[in-house]
Amino acid sequence: MDLVLWRHAEAQEWVEGCHDQSRALTPKGEKQAAKMASWLDRHLPDGAKVLVSPALRAEQTAMALGRKYKIKPELAVEASVAQLLEAAQWPNAKGAVLIVGHQPVLGQTVAHLLGIESQDWTVRKGAVWWLRYRERDALPKTFLVTVQSPEIL
Repeated sequence: MDLVLWRHAEAQEWVEGCHDQSRALTPKGEKQAAKMASWLDRHLPDGAKVLVSPALRAEQTAMALGRKYKIKPELAVEASVAQLLEAAQWPNAKGAVLIVGHQPVLGQTVAHLLGIESQDWTVRKGAVWWLRYRERDALPKTFLVTVQSPEIL
């Protein structure tokens, strides 16, 4: 199984009195999302599932990919690693699952899956971390396939 974690692109700053879920992408965020979506479209398998946080900025990021996606309330800003992994059906889903979500859970998920003690890993805005689960010689293995950032694409 492949698990691709995509942090939403740059969003408008939170303003007191506004609901965090309604923050939209900035013009820079729209460019970040478009760059990463272009790269992802070339590399993701056609049948990849795309699961998205209900936050506007995450949905706008996913929309740049131009593929069907599902909004998953369990991927909201306050999501836990357990909720994210359950939504992705890790490690038993067939094929690839792309999650468009938020910090800190994306960084926490990377650390958890790679067996890193520190839970304070940061996934940059608009960046992708691609992980793969395989069993070899009856041993489960999770490894990092690639990390991509819109700034270098």
